[in-house]
Amino acid sequence: MILLIKKIDNDGRLASVPDMLTTQWTIEIADSEDDAGFSSALARADALVSMDWPATMPPAPQLQLLQLPGAGTDAIALDAVPAQTTVCNVFEHETGISEYVLATMLQWVVPIPKLDAALRGGKWHGSQMYGPRHQELFGQTLGIIGYGRIGQEVARRARAFGMLLRACSRTPGDGDDAVEAVEPMDNLKDILAQSDFVLLGMPLSSQTCGMIGASQLAAMKPSAVIINVARGPLIDEEALFDACRDGIIGGAIIDTWYRYPSTDMEVCPPSRFAFHELDNVIMTPHASAWTEQLMPRRNQVIARNLDRLARSEPLLNIVRAPVPQANQ
Repeated sequence: MILLIKKIDNDGRLASVPDMLTTQWTIEIADSEDDAGFSSALARADALVSMDWPATMPPAPQLQLLQLPGAGTDAIALDAVPAQTTVCNVFEHETGISEYVLATMLQWVVPIPKLDAALRGGKWHGSQMYGPRHQELFGQTLGIIGYGRIGQEVARRARAFGMLLRACSRTPGDGDDAVEAVEPMDNLKDILAQSDFVLLGMPLSSQTCGMIGASQLAAMKPSAVIINVARGPLIDEEALFDACRDGIIGGAIIDTWYRYPSTDMEVCPPSRFAFHELDNVIMTPHASAWTEQLMPRRNQVIARNLDRLARSEPLLNIVRAPVPQANQ
């Protein structure tokens, strides 16, 4: 069987996949900018590993599996994927992201970098002798919007710190060891109003884009902090900047943005607004999941799925199953 990897994706992230396979695969690398060469390779491929499938992709009559090496499907034109192809993704980022969320919340309530910098300058700002006092996570409320894999992992860790938890989702239901119930999205504004921290864990879609706007931010406590580790456009860009700048909310922890560089050499501000000038914003470059352990775990899942395909076994993490075709 033939596994196709785009040249642009052959940057070392998938290097361990061949060694993890237990079935026989021929791996081909094709340059997607070489129209003829890529079209020919895709026409032969049984599986493709890629994070994107534009509507303009050439025919792939043999393709059985489109395997995403990440979780997000916003760059996949599902209607353009061949009907016989199964689309699967991978996760394995929950640990890194949930640790990031706890680390940044802890940094918010215990400002260690500021205390460290002050003492290095000889100032005892924040000490028992010279206030102000810092806060604790214990007893504060975390509202989780989107209670999937990330939300659940964050909830388990936040519960261990004594936080109070509320969660809502488009698929409400019973709770678990961390939350009493997964509430419907109709309760969003109430959760926003009650929370000290608000975590967004929703996927980006036409329904969720801009789901947090000026009115939702205004519903939050003036001391509350919103955390976005999902996708930037879940929050209206201008409304978020205005809310942080004007003290409508306490601030924001932002890991996912509105602008991204096209190459690693490009200098690219993450927003058209000057978030970097605000001292109530923690900014990171979409780094929350990017741990040393992430890709080995993801590659193991990718290899397992390829082996399952070769053995005609059920696939893992199916985003879209093959589409039945009407008899001609």
